[in-house]
Amino acid sequence: MAEEKQSYIGGAGKKIVQVNPKPNKGLTSKVVDFVENLIVKFMYDSSLPHHYLSGNFAPVREETPPITDLLVKGHLPDCLNGEFVRVGPNPKFSPVAGYHWFDGDGMIHGLRIKDGNATYVSRYVRTSRIKQEEFFGGAKFMKIGDLKGLFGLLMVNMQMLRGKLKVLDVSYGTGTGTSLCMGLLPIKSPHIRMQALTICLPYPANTALVYHHGKLLALSEADKPYALKVLEDGDLQTLGMLDYDNRLAHSFTAHPKVDPFTGEMFTFGYSHTPPYITYRVISKDGVMHDPVPITISDPIMMHDFAITENYAIFMDLPLYFRPKEMVKENKLIFTFDATKKSRFGVLPRYAKNELQIRWFELPNCFIFHNANAWEEEDEVVLITCRLENPDLDMVNGLVKEKLENFSNELYEMRFNMKTGLASQKKLSVSAVDFPRVNESYTGRRQRYVYGTILDSIAKVTGIIKFDLHAEPETGKTKLEVGGNVLGIYDLGPGRFGSEAVFVPRVPGITSEEDDGYLIFFVHDENTGKSAINVIDAKTMSADPVAVVEMPHRVPYGFHAFFVTEEQLQEQGKL
Repeated sequence: MAEEKQSYIGGAGKKIVQVNPKPNKGLTSKVVDFVENLIVKFMYDSSLPHHYLSGNFAPVREETPPITDLLVKGHLPDCLNGEFVRVGPNPKFSPVAGYHWFDGDGMIHGLRIKDGNATYVSRYVRTSRIKQEEFFGGAKFMKIGDLKGLFGLLMVNMQMLRGKLKVLDVSYGTGTGTSLCMGLLPIKSPHIRMQALTICLPYPANTALVYHHGKLLALSEADKPYALKVLEDGDLQTLGMLDYDNRLAHSFTAHPKVDPFTGEMFTFGYSHTPPYITYRVISKDGVMHDPVPITISDPIMMHDFAITENYAIFMDLPLYFRPKEMVKENKLIFTFDATKKSRFGVLPRYAKNELQIRWFELPNCFIFHNANAWEEEDEVVLITCRLENPDLDMVNGLVKEKLENFSNELYEMRFNMKTGLASQKKLSVSAVDFPRVNESYTGRRQRYVYGTILDSIAKVTGIIKFDLHAEPETGKTKLEVGGNVLGIYDLGPGRFGSEAVFVPRVPGITSEEDDGYLIFFVHDENTGKSAINVIDAKTMSADPVAVVEMPHRVPYGFHAFFVTEEQLQEQGKL
């Protein structure tokens, strides 16, 4: 970000960048719009459906200020005093051409709970992109859904042109986006030649949420974090962007890990120019340590990683950034190579460089989400959801009602630091994702994993509880109770949920690990109504502890988080 454009709020070590972009209307903007419209008219098939803008994927365009005294069926336990928040894609403006589910502006839906009462609120994360598109009154930034074929290359150039001519202010875009602050590598072809270039897109902070150093952070994996404050009445205020006193010059994962014992946050960013992976440690006081570049052979998508008490685990998986294939083969810009091995790098988590990293190989796969990791004697153990043959085009067009050729299963992976050998063990059949644990055990050995059951790539039909101390039953073809599956909360026909967050009855590790509640959104496609369900995590009873009816439909989204009452009060002290 250009130095002259930076303005901050907060004191030393606590600075938040105020996001005040300066886009420009006028003749230049109109000419670029005209050229783009011609490209879309002659090269984009407007008959293609935008299914991820329909049904309950469709956005709710308006924000909802706090609505109090919601109807609560059952009771909300005292440990749920705080705010349950979930973020997801919610485009404010219709796309010019393509649309991928990852493209929408980040909107946070929150439920403030206090003494058994519930208040609902929804707010956009006030990113650079949404501020600029509000200025123009329409979509101006390129979408992931545009990045296919020659059309994608032309839309890339339109984005670059808007930045170069200062129609759009990309000064806040260094490392910004749910998916892309990307360096397009040169394409060598008799017909297409493209110089190396970098595009920094202000993107939507729509993927995940985390709390650290007195701030709720809205995240997307090619973005810098956006800091928010949860107000006493449950309302959500975007404060600005975090660059950690100008020390963060690369992207920031949507899945950082906070160590509950030390208060530190561990994170990384991936890029499409070397170094492809950069690892960072942030102290409990919010100070970002020096970058540790991680060497891998090719630019990849790395959505998640993991920590243990002494290590950080990186995943070099073969979902490659391939602009050449995008143009020549009319594919999305990320392409999975099923012929390559999967590599896992284990690095001492306070390492100053990558010299001590140990790489392990396992069969070909991709991983979106890890549950947890820990150490057992000479081994580092990773609990993860392992996916075969991922295709990001699955959430770019037609919503398939049932999964086909889609395998996403819970796995245990072990990396022996003494022998250098790796092994893996299948813990479930398909399809399981969005694994969560009692986060008091992050980086330490724990027993229970709570996941979502999927019957399409984006629809959750139930919540499942696994016991890692039990053996999985063999011969299973579907997910059902027995063996290591302790319980399933089935949502019923036409009802679909979201990621379930575990909230302990008592914080810490002094009580039973599964003594607490799972909280998550549910939408009923039969009635068009949405609710928040609270269930007993220990018993997984079919009878919910509480159901809170929402005042309107809540679209399907991505990741959720629970901000405790203690954290809410802490915000004002830092």
